[in-house]
Amino acid sequence: MAMALAGLKALPCSASHDAEDARFVQARQAMVREVLQDVAATAAETGRGALSSAVEKAMGRVMRHRFVPPDLVNVAYENRPLPIGYGQTISQPFIVALMTELLDLSPDAKVLEIGTGSGYQAAVLAHVAREVYTVEILPPLGRSAEERLKALGYANVHVKIDDGYFGWKEHAPFDGILVTAAVPHIPPPLLQQLKPGAKLVTPVGPPFLTQYLTVVQKAEVGTVTTRRVLPVAFVPLTRGAGSP
Repeated sequence: MAMALAGLKALPCSASHDAEDARFVQARQAMVREVLQDVAATAAETGRGALSSAVEKAMGRVMRHRFVPPDLVNVAYENRPLPIGYGQTISQPFIVALMTELLDLSPDAKVLEIGTGSGYQAAVLAHVAREVYTVEILPPLGRSAEERLKALGYANVHVKIDDGYFGWKEHAPFDGILVTAAVPHIPPPLLQQLKPGAKLVTPVGPPFLTQYLTVVQKAEVGTVTTRRVLPVAFVPLTRGAGSP
């Protein structure tokens, strides 16, 4: 199994959590089957007719019901985005899987995520990459995601509360960068922090208008190419006061 689980600790669950987690196994399996159908159906646009073994297994392992508000637990495995508060959402599982797939990460990759949200995408990345660095601008979301990921044993996920537009320079360069909110343009600091040969995946476009999931590849010589993949709808990237 091509998964980098070094640093993941045993899951500290109560008996009630154990029972709840077991209750959702079949729902999670059904969600993965639906995601695979969506991947196959969009192959002409994405160039991906299937998920890699690592991404498929990650989608089947991460307990999405632990990353949604309590009143949405029973719909956690529906293949759609769900609100998580503060005007933010947890992305549709198909989009989470596709964005992860498009990064083409190796098991020893170091990846940057912009927009932690509830931590679901970071958890999926944690099963595929060696280290995940994730930045969230909203302190309540960032703190709760960090606590949730720690409680679930994701020791290879590192959370920072900051303006994600500027990335996380101290840990650059990254083998992949994923942005989970729409940007009007590719942030230059993220391009600078992307390792040559690596990919950045982000929705690009204005709020509430047509956005496109976009793959940005940085060549070994530093030149950048972009490719539109699918029309999508994401909340806009939240910026700090006074940011450019």
